[in-house]
Amino acid sequence: MELRLEIAQSWRRAELSGLKPSSPADRLEVRDIDTSSRLLRAATPVLDEIARHLDDTRLCVVLADRDSRIVARRFGNRSVERVLDSVSAVPGCQFTEETSGTNSIATPYEVRRGVAVHGDEHYLEAFKQFTCYGHPIVHPATRRLEGVLDITGLVEDTNPLLGPFLAHAAADIEQRLLDGSNQAQQRLLAAFQAAQHRSSAVLALGEDVVLANSTAVDLVDACDHALLREVSRTRRGVRRLRLSSGTEVEVRMEAVSVNAGMLFELAPLRPAYPTHVRRRALGGVLPADAEERLRRSSLARRRVLVAGEPGTGRTAATAVLAGAEPLVRLDAADVPVRGEAAWCERLEELAAGHPGLVAVRDVHLLPAVLAARLARLLDTSPAWFVLTSGPLPDLRDEHAALAARVHRRVELPPLRERRADIPALARTLLGGVPGGTSLRLTAGALELLAAQPWPGNLRELETVLEEAAQLRSAGDITARDLAPSCQVSAASPQLTGWEQAEHDAITKALAAVGGNKVHAAKQLGISRSTLYNRMRALRISG
Repeated sequence: MELRLEIAQSWRRAELSGLKPSSPADRLEVRDIDTSSRLLRAATPVLDEIARHLDDTRLCVVLADRDSRIVARRFGNRSVERVLDSVSAVPGCQFTEETSGTNSIATPYEVRRGVAVHGDEHYLEAFKQFTCYGHPIVHPATRRLEGVLDITGLVEDTNPLLGPFLAHAAADIEQRLLDGSNQAQQRLLAAFQAAQHRSSAVLALGEDVVLANSTAVDLVDACDHALLREVSRTRRGVRRLRLSSGTEVEVRMEAVSVNAGMLFELAPLRPAYPTHVRRRALGGVLPADAEERLRRSSLARRRVLVAGEPGTGRTAATAVLAGAEPLVRLDAADVPVRGEAAWCERLEELAAGHPGLVAVRDVHLLPAVLAARLARLLDTSPAWFVLTSGPLPDLRDEHAALAARVHRRVELPPLRERRADIPALARTLLGGVPGGTSLRLTAGALELLAAQPWPGNLRELETVLEEAAQLRSAGDITARDLAPSCQVSAASPQLTGWEQAEHDAITKALAAVGGNKVHAAKQLGISRSTLYNRMRALRISG
């Protein structure tokens, strides 16, 4: 059977993960799920409406969360429910290509786009009786993957109209996510505004929002947010804690309405008080989930493709993957200098004899012939490889086929999508530049850094901090010290983190549709009048 390209690539990923077509599908691990999650709150009315349309059909709709774990199902006929139960398609079960092969939950989760999988296109034999359509659910504001929506039936019920039907339902869930976020954010903002003028540090944490008065900005590091969220899940009222800076504080915690977020009021204490101690972790530059995937892959010596824009931390990711093993790098940019034959000879020499990790950098720059040769080498050599490339959506033809041959894929987001991490990243990078350990970034400097577009990503941020550190041998780096390298945009002066994220989403949408505001509003899931109002408020021209 000749497979479509996206299906063939998915089969290859499943095969490289060690999965066999004959592997059983009735033994997948089942875990508890969060029945009050934001995704389920937004999706439940949509799922119920779909269920009404599924009456007397042999179809079912399945919702998976951002970890590709099933959290809800709706059925038109109970006979299909029994069949799905027999292949572990039950709430709490995680469907990834590593555990379940090619299907319309795992594959849309992997490739971040809608996918149809019919009958024999499924990798596992147990799934070939099904026809299914899957579509990712992406939050319109944060652009984060929130889950996957799937509609499944028996193979004889294949219907091409189910794909558009499912895409429309996924869009409805995305709109409800946006509406729910907006309402929660408004409630959180109102609670923060009522408390922000207190003399103590006031911090408000929502699912996608962080609000802080100037005292809290100076006292609370971004890496303390996780500790505060964790403590607030188990307790309310007053608690004594030690922040990552070593400062002991008394924290008063208050929930803001239902699921809107938490309001924290922090007051420093004398060291004599008993505290809940948490050591400050060594700062890294990679997102925590990416670093965790790399460390797990390192333990199993799995091959990894690290994708992302230049400067997003691909070299750091390679070092994390290598761990204590010897690491050798071969750069695709050296092909014009070495010549194709010499470059290939060196590659094959490393594959045959290097005991540790072989890193092939910037594989998207390889000529098509060399990309194909490297792909064949991955098929035949047991060597441990990591490949780095540009963003996955930019890979085409031989380079896309090469990416499909790798066990794991880790995509590093650009810095403009990690604005909440910029304060912690800036402090980490500052500590690594000459003279940086004796310097401190003021709140104003951190706000200015968080407002920049950072086309050069982490590398550009490090360069800016290094230049600022050269101007000062000790003390504070202020916004004025950064001004030569960081200009406040006339389009978005003094925006909050929330407003900056909104500004970026709107400008990105306008750029994607060539400035057409009708299409941009539709893409953002808002009305045209709302788009015009937000453009005026954020001073976006066009």
